[in-house]
Formats: sequence, structure tokens, C-alpha cells
Amino acid sequence: MAQKVEKTIIEPLTAPLDGSTTVPGDKSISHRAVLFSAMAEGTSRVSGILDAEDVRSTISAVQDLGAEVSLEKQLDGSLAGGITGWGSAGPQQPKSAINCGNSGTTARLLMGTLAPWPITVEITGDSSLCKRPMRRITAPLMKMGVHFDPAGAETLPITETGDTKLKSIVYDAPMSSAQLKTAVLLAGLGAKGKTTLNEPSPSRNHTELMLPEYGAETTAAERTASVKGPFTLKAAEVHVPGDPSSAAFLICTALLKEGSSIQVEGVSLNTARIGFVRTLERMGADISTTHVGMAGKEPYGIISACYTALLRGCEIPADKIATIIDEVPVLSLVAAFAQGMTVFRQVSELRHKETDRIAAIIEGLGVLGVDAWMDGDDLFIEGQPNLVLEEGLELDSKRDHRLAMTWALAGLCGKTPVTVTNFDSVKVSFPNFLDAITRMTQ
Repeated sequence: MAQKVEKTIIEPLTAPLDGSTTVPGDKSISHRAVLFSAMAEGTSRVSGILDAEDVRSTISAVQDLGAEVSLEKQLDGSLAGGITGWGSAGPQQPKSAINCGNSGTTARLLMGTLAPWPITVEITGDSSLCKRPMRRITAPLMKMGVHFDPAGAETLPITETGDTKLKSIVYDAPMSSAQLKTAVLLAGLGAKGKTTLNEPSPSRNHTELMLPEYGAETTAAERTASVKGPFTLKAAEVHVPGDPSSAAFLICTALLKEGSSIQVEGVSLNTARIGFVRTLERMGADISTTHVGMAGKEPYGIISACYTALLRGCEIPADKIATIIDEVPVLSLVAAFAQGMTVFRQVSELRHKETDRIAAIIEGLGVLGVDAWMDGDDLFIEGQPNLVLEEGLELDSKRDHRLAMTWALAGLCGKTPVTVTNFDSVKVSFPNFLDAITRMTQ
């Protein structure tokens, strides 16, 4: 049965963005705070947890496995409270398949979490998630002793049976992926000895920073991370800073909307997450960061940005793509309004997100009248600084939250309304996105 297509008209902003704001809690850190607390012995206290569909999938999953979750909505819209984990007793056998919804992070991290335990769990998700690659996770876990049915499955649903005698491994990952790295490290907590993962370029390091908060012995460098097992995590207190991937959409709106000047406060300044700031700096944007403090081992602070009349195209090398992987769609829109060519090197991983983001970016920019194309694994965008959008444009989000917000920016910062299909996909990561924008124009 075909899914219903919803259409939302995004009207141009009537005033520039001005002032200070915050963004919801970081999605990647929220997933980990919930999952690590569920694995831990005792009751952890967590705050700043993102209340969005993807994180709700992780909360539901750990509840199905026996964790007690008592989180309440706060005035800022985040979730906070206690999570009592299963600890050394291990997760319970769930009554049915665990449905991860649209959340690849939930599915992939869960595979590593379940690896050391003698239970059999079917992991599934929605139609989009069931098309995303999982072999990258199952391959190293099978080397450690985990059983999957079907053994060579590329996609969900997959049934996993853990092994109480996991083998520690040294694994050279074929791609840089924080989800892959985390799955192997979490399995390594249940294996005897040291489990190490090496990757070709740096990926997000939230797992390596957070696991020591729960007592685990980890080592981490630029392209390698390891844990020592067996070890049972201990309850901790964790605060989640604001999500820089969400902040990127507000920042890019300010850069493109004449007269805007904003500050996004309380946002993670983890160097593995603010590659978009460095990219925008290279494009000539009026943007800066200010360090304020630490949430555990996660730095946080303020990102400031002002309207920039002339942006320049630039080249983003392959070894920096992992630091902007979620921001490529919105950076592509900025590149569309920049002078000259912008090149994103080695971005084929974007074909395996909620949708094929590469194809969607090229298609969407084409609707706007901007030339974009792939050459091998590189994305090229030929900017038009004086681009004026035609009336009546309709852009397809492909039910992808990052694309929904990206195409909304085209309408917000232009002079004519733009229609975005299935805009409500933003509920996956930034449910109040439009409200956040509107509040800054008043």
C-alpha cells in the first residue's frame, strides 16, 4: 500500500534571524546515553536526552530487553530522569522482534550490545531501515563468535544469537563509521582481552569519550579505539549537549538570510562533529565558536554566525567527510548559492542513509536550477551566487529528515514559497525546527 504524501508550503522569512537560541540534545550522544545506561549496573541519571522518534526507538528497545526507563519531559523539551540497567544479569529475552523504526543507530548499536548474551533476538525496522546495509556490522561480530540468521544477510530483518565466550579481535574497518566502531567496542566489553578497531579516517568519538564515564577501560587515538573485557558498565550521570547537526540548519539559515546574526548556545563542540563549521569558514562564512565548558568529556559552547553576502565554493577532502556526513545536504544547499565549484570527495556513504542522499541532493538542486553531479564517488556543485528561485517549486524530502530541513531552507531564505513533501520527517531529529526558526525572527 502506497504511503500518503503530505505537502507543506514553506513561506519566505519576513525578517532576518536574530538573537540566541538552543537546539535539542545531540542525537548520537542521546542514543549512547540511553543504551549504555541500560547496559550498566545500577541506576544512571541522564539529562538533555533528545525527544525524537529515533531516540524513542532506542528507549523502546532497551525497555523490551529489561531496562527500567523513567524519563520525563522537561520545560526545554528534552527528556531527563533515571535508567536502571540489567548489569551483570544481562538483557532479558524479548517477547517479540525489536522494531528499530527508522533508526540505523539503534539497530547497529543493539547488535553489539546483544553480542555477549545467550538470547536470540530478531531486529527489524521500517521499510527504509530494512534497505540499509548491515553486513558491515555483522561481519566483525561473526568473527567474534556471534551468530546471525541469515548468516550473510545484507539487510534487516536479522535474528541475532549472542555467545557468552566471545573472542576479542583486532579489526581493520573497510570504512569510517562510528556505528560500526561502537558495535564492535560494545561487543568487546563482553569478550576476554582487548578488542581494537582501526579505521581509515577519524569518525565520531562519542563512544570512546562516554564509556569511561561508565567505568570502562578504553583507549582512543585518531583512527583507532579499543576496550578491555569482560567488563560490566557501572551507573553514571550524563548530560547531553545540543546537537551540532541540528544547529547547522539554523547556522546556514543565518548565513543565507540577509541581515541575520545568531548564536546557538549549549551545543556540542566535539571536533569530530563541527566539521561543517570548518567547511563554512573555508567558504568565507562569518562564523565562529566559543568554548564554554564540558559535559563529561564532551566540550560544549556557542556557535555564532552572521549573514555572509559572498560565499565561495571549496573542496572538502575525503578524510574530512566523516566529520560532516550528516551536514552534506545543507552544505550542498549553501554551495548552490556560493561562487564557483564545491567538491565533496568520496561521499558514496551517503547513498546508504535514510534514502540515497546523493541522488536526492542532485535531484533537488536540479529543481532549484543548480547543476550538481557525481564523478566517481565525488559530488560536484556549480554555485550561482545570484540564484533566484522560480515560483511554484516542489522539493521531495524522500521522507528523510535532513533533506526535509535542507529544502525548507530554500523556501525560508528565498523570495517565493517552496513546497516540501513529507516535511514532517523532521520529527526524527528536530521536531520543532520551524518553531525554532520562527522564534528567532520575532
